[in-house]
Amino acid sequence: MSEAPAIAVRGLTKRFGTRTVVDHVDLTVQPGRICGFLGPNGSGKTTTLRMICGLLIPDEGEGEVLGLDLAAKRRAIKHQIGYMTQKFGLFSDLSIAENLEFIARVYRLDNRKARVDAALERLGLASRSTQLAGKLSGGWKQRLALAAAVLPEPKILLLDEPTAGVDPQARREFWDQIHGLAREGMTVLVSTHYMDEAERCHEIAYIAYGVMLARGTIDEVIAGSGLKALQGEGPGADRLAAEIEARDGVEMAAPFGSTLHVCGPDLARLKAAVAPWADQVRFTEAEPTLEDVFIHLMKGAVDNSVLESA
Repeated sequence: MSEAPAIAVRGLTKRFGTRTVVDHVDLTVQPGRICGFLGPNGSGKTTTLRMICGLLIPDEGEGEVLGLDLAAKRRAIKHQIGYMTQKFGLFSDLSIAENLEFIARVYRLDNRKARVDAALERLGLASRSTQLAGKLSGGWKQRLALAAAVLPEPKILLLDEPTAGVDPQARREFWDQIHGLAREGMTVLVSTHYMDEAERCHEIAYIAYGVMLARGTIDEVIAGSGLKALQGEGPGADRLAAEIEARDGVEMAAPFGSTLHVCGPDLARLKAAVAPWADQVRFTEAEPTLEDVFIHLMKGAVDNSVLESA
């Protein structure tokens, strides 16, 4: 028998006034998996995360988190979820260690000193334990926030755009930590705008303006988009993007260094579109990227906030 999902929600819906922010979203995540939650700003990612962890009550929908009923067991669910918000929410005038000690007291954890010391070591914070949180750089604040979120040893970790404004090295180290937690059985649902981060997830879910548009592994989502791609190489290929993107059958054209990446739903039409430049640019078939799919889905999504304000 397969293991029960860590998260299994169906038809989650949340309205604020007349606006439907989350519109009948279904989401299932198995234990120990990292699910990337993608979508443009204002698409309901944060609202969905807050409904899953019990901070917001859905207007419609049902589900189970860790086998607990989402409607009836909100309090029990909260105690088993670590939630790292977009904005740094710890005490700037306390040291790293003092912040973690405070979290340990709030959760009434036993062996508090040992737990805090272990968290400091694990996240590489031990050498800075006496430094004030308010004096930390973005990357170190991120480490501290992650340490605080996992200190109570939750079974699910929700991360809301955790690496925004953080340098590439800090992002890489953060993701190494996340994969380490997943290997130990923790389930992670992380919202992100970075395509390279999405590609480090076991699977992704794409939501646009409250509606779930795609779900699955990276390969499944790309294949399901139906997109085709060409790569152009040759003198000045990268300078043809605007001209080629205006051609029939081309959905997007983007320069990558000195090459040109062209994408659309029909391979024959793509080849016809680039044919006029065949004498100077060599076009070969290529794989669509996750970014291609992201832009493709965005173009087909309806921004309900615009409709309501019109």
